[in-house]
Amino acid sequence: MPAYHSQFNNRTEFRTVGNMVLLPIKTKIKGPATPAPATEDDVIDEALDLFRANCLFRNFEIQGSADRVLIYLILFISDCLGKLTKNPSQKEALKILNTRALDHFALPGDPNFPLNALYSAPSRGEADVLRQYLTQVRQELANRLVERVYVDGKPSKWWMCFQKRKFMNKSL
Repeated sequence: MPAYHSQFNNRTEFRTVGNMVLLPIKTKIKGPATPAPATEDDVIDEALDLFRANCLFRNFEIQGSADRVLIYLILFISDCLGKLTKNPSQKEALKILNTRALDHFALPGDPNFPLNALYSAPSRGEADVLRQYLTQVRQELANRLVERVYVDGKPSKWWMCFQKRKFMNKSL
């Protein structure tokens, strides 16, 4: 089974910072991301849908700058799921993940980012834009991840498959 790549790799109309593309997202959170149409999937939907399949691959051939965004989001999802291993309530999980989204999470170009060999560091002027964009994306992802992990306040089947298999990676 091959790894899945981003459907946004061939899109060239979006701004690129370093070698990551600033894709539109569906969100009400303020930030530099352009709004995506509500009727279409965005990169966050894609990351959540492809997480389970792609998190198992050690070797992932990057086919475009959108794949780098996808990899970053998969790293963040893995980190978030690691924070939920004690099975908090849905409300507590939302609080934990929103706090994590706003915490310092290593960015491409930072010395402690684990995959710097795959990413080029943004220029000084663009680093703040990338930091703001990825913070906005992490906040939206945290909200949607809680919706995916909990259904009616109880752990979902999606989450339970990870609990049973102990898929969780150590936090970054």
